[in-house]
Amino acid sequence: MTGGFAQLAAEIEACARCPRLRDWCSQVALTKRRAYQGEVYWGRPVPGFGDTSAHVLVIGLAPGAHGANRTGRLFTGDSSGDFLYGALHRAGFSNQPSSIGRDDGLSLRDVYITAVCRCAPPDNRPLPAEIGACLPYLTRELAMLKRLRVVVALGKIAYDVALRLYEPLSSDARFAHCASYEVRRRVEGIGALDWPAESGRTWLVASYHPSRQNTQTGRLTAVMFDRVWGLVRSYL
Repeated sequence: MTGGFAQLAAEIEACARCPRLRDWCSQVALTKRRAYQGEVYWGRPVPGFGDTSAHVLVIGLAPGAHGANRTGRLFTGDSSGDFLYGALHRAGFSNQPSSIGRDDGLSLRDVYITAVCRCAPPDNRPLPAEIGACLPYLTRELAMLKRLRVVVALGKIAYDVALRLYEPLSSDARFAHCASYEVRRRVEGIGALDWPAESGRTWLVASYHPSRQNTQTGRLTAVMFDRVWGLVRSYL
């Protein structure tokens, strides 16, 4: 990670805007889960990760308490990450199908992964004020990801946050799994288009979140998730 991304990552890691979240993450990092008692938890806000020249942005909800809050990388060290990176690998966006730690050799191709909130929230439910406090970080990432063509929102909260930054051209852009809409930027100055104007369309793609609750109940299957990434490929 270089340049503006490195500076932004440093700012995110040092962020203390939300005392409730900072207290919770610190508490989880001290008490730990029994399976990880021998590990040192990251316990800090988690920055984005991936290809800084990406055409595809993936927006998740927040770090997992014993996943990214432990490992320091989004969707890393838990079942949600296994499901996501497995799908990205099958679609050719990742060099390996799993993500277990920051030094595991994972490399993303044409995809950058971020989150609505950078701290793990209690019960996976950030408060509206906490979402708002993190929004400037996402806005800055969008400004630096100058080649974006597709934004993938994992879950309804991520989708709603994406709609704060992008305006659908359709009047009926409802959240539904694998729904997609052409969008334009709401925030002035985000990402100059550096691809030909005739192909410079941006798409918002919605997906159920690959949470354990969704994948273990069958609400989101591997086949359903692969459809999302096939759709993303079709827009590139």
